[in-house]
Amino acid sequence: MEPDVFDPNCGSREVLGLIADKWSALILYALQDRTLRHAELRRTVGGISQKMLTQTLRTLEADGIVHRVALPVVPPHVEYSLTPLGASLSPVLAEVCRWAEVHLPGVHAARERRTER
Repeated sequence: MEPDVFDPNCGSREVLGLIADKWSALILYALQDRTLRHAELRRTVGGISQKMLTQTLRTLEADGIVHRVALPVVPPHVEYSLTPLGASLSPVLAEVCRWAEVHLPGVHAARERRTER
């Protein structure tokens, strides 16, 4: 039986929030098939603040989506990668990104029509 995502108590709503959040989706997409350090992630995901990146990474790590490794070097380095659970989201995110690229002109056209009214 399919979960009732419209039920406010449905657990799938919580999981949907993992990819519905703008920063989480971009971070997961950036980590697809590679490991990145914190500074590399911040450069890759343009526009994200240091605080938001750290907060989002902590949440994704707590949810078992991202793996964090602190390397014992000076200066300290921390690397992030997807866990197997996080990697299972990669095809979904790739498809959403493809959809966005294909349909972006249509979205822009609809916005222009709305502002012309």
